[in-house]
Amino acid sequence: MRIAGREQVPNDLVIVETVSGMLEAEILRGLLEAAGVRVELSHEAALSAYALGVGRLARVDLMVRLDQEEIARRVLEEYRAGTLDRPDSPGPIPED
Repeated sequence: MRIAGREQVPNDLVIVETVSGMLEAEILRGLLEAAGVRVELSHEAALSAYALGVGRLARVDLMVRLDQEEIARRVLEEYRAGTLDRPDSPGPIPED
């Protein structure tokens, strides 16, 4: 089901990102969960049965609750832009 430019799946889950492969999906899941966003991955059981997937089989949807969509999209946007602020970060590495 598509609602106003976004895909929605049952139980008030919204797809916020689709990636190629479980490795990237798990990295983004950890990033979002560290920000307090609960994440469900599509095809978890099917993909874990195979060592690797190709084409459409490798696609993994990251889904979050509708009420956490905004923060999830913001975290992913900041991650992609390289501007994600981490409280434990010492700051940018100075260039020589």
